[in-house]
Amino acid sequence: MGTVLVVDDEKNYLLVIQDLLEDEGHQVLTASTALEALEIIEKNPVETVLSDIKMPGVSGIELLDRIKAIDPDLPVILMTAYAEVDQAVSAMKKGALDHIQKPFDNKDVRRAVARGVEKRSLMKNIRYLETELGTVWGNIIGKSRPMENVFSIMKRVADTPTTVLVVGESGTGKELVARGLHRASSRANAPFVSINCGAVTETLLESELFGYEKGAFTGATSLRQGKFEFADGGVLFLDEVGEMSLTLQVKLLRVLQEAEFQRVGGTKDIKVDVRIIAATNKDLKEEVEAGRFRGDLFFRLNVVRIEVPPLRERREDIPILVAHFIKKYGERLCRSLPEVDPEVMRAFYRYPWPGNVRELENVIERAMVLCRGDGIKAEDLAEEIRDSPEIDESLDRLISWEKGLAETLDAIEAKMIRQALEKAHHIQAQAAKTLGISRSNLQYKMKKYGLLP
Repeated sequence: MGTVLVVDDEKNYLLVIQDLLEDEGHQVLTASTALEALEIIEKNPVETVLSDIKMPGVSGIELLDRIKAIDPDLPVILMTAYAEVDQAVSAMKKGALDHIQKPFDNKDVRRAVARGVEKRSLMKNIRYLETELGTVWGNIIGKSRPMENVFSIMKRVADTPTTVLVVGESGTGKELVARGLHRASSRANAPFVSINCGAVTETLLESELFGYEKGAFTGATSLRQGKFEFADGGVLFLDEVGEMSLTLQVKLLRVLQEAEFQRVGGTKDIKVDVRIIAATNKDLKEEVEAGRFRGDLFFRLNVVRIEVPPLRERREDIPILVAHFIKKYGERLCRSLPEVDPEVMRAFYRYPWPGNVRELENVIERAMVLCRGDGIKAEDLAEEIRDSPEIDESLDRLISWEKGLAETLDAIEAKMIRQALEKAHHIQAQAAKTLGISRSNLQYKMKKYGLLP
């Protein structure tokens, strides 16, 4: 919910709309003239303006022009009498979000304001992405607590030669973390070389990593350098390192220990200065216990461990991720940025995202291709997302003896707040009542846990 400014010279309308929107959880500011409204906008953060067209002095149309000159992203909804419909259509061409005809239906007001607040949130997230996230971390998007922990470790380890193991489910962005570490290091101008250890056979992987001498095997008609040589002075990113065979693990261990290797079919030791960043979606401790991964190599790789959280554990990042992908595919598809219907966002919060951020990106691309008009609606989503039930988060999953009592209690409190907001359709007043706390206390806690839109 957001702060809505209602502008009307008729006091009765101001009172009726204020009560209506406050019941929806909005904070409502009121003005009886356009000039008074402009003063309020200058002094207060406003998410949406709902203004009458016909007012003494400066009209609603002129107010729209002045607002767009001050803040082009601020949604303006106009209220019109029947005889003013032509003016409203003209205002839409000037950038008004919507118009409502008096006497209005309450549901039309609620719907239009919800669209305005959602659009404002989307644009704020896009501006945030364009400014705050234009950093060395590149396309790693997130401001939630779990992602702040990731960024904290990255900042401390980036400009060191230390080996890093990035762990997380498929689609969480492990390679983005690796590239961010490289970009923030003194090796940034040196090569970043990546290879997926699970995508090639054992024989081919060895040749890809270490290269081969001429005549080393049938078809080796000339010398070929491998990934280690290409990455000399820079970073070698070993994606899905848990898929590597035990034989190759021995050879990789030697490179980590001695900083040298031999090409396939060669006898000469080749010295390299390469920083290793490895990634896996497997539990390498379990792989070691099962005899599928060498314990000594695991300890060599696991010097600094970065755990990238799944999307279901950082759902407060969904709005800025959605904004990022809408901007990305808006540019790629050469179309204007669509609004996101509030029901779509509610579905996104409910869905468990087994494919993580990669799945969310695919969903946004599909929705932008299929959506009609200027908005993404629930009908543009796949059925399993649109009709997904609430995520079942058991208390046992939140309890961690490694995190300690304070952090565990924070996780439980954040979960309860998320669930209360979802059940109240993100109407803060209702969520606060469900939780038995004041609205101001709820907003404080939402800010603490990164749950504000």
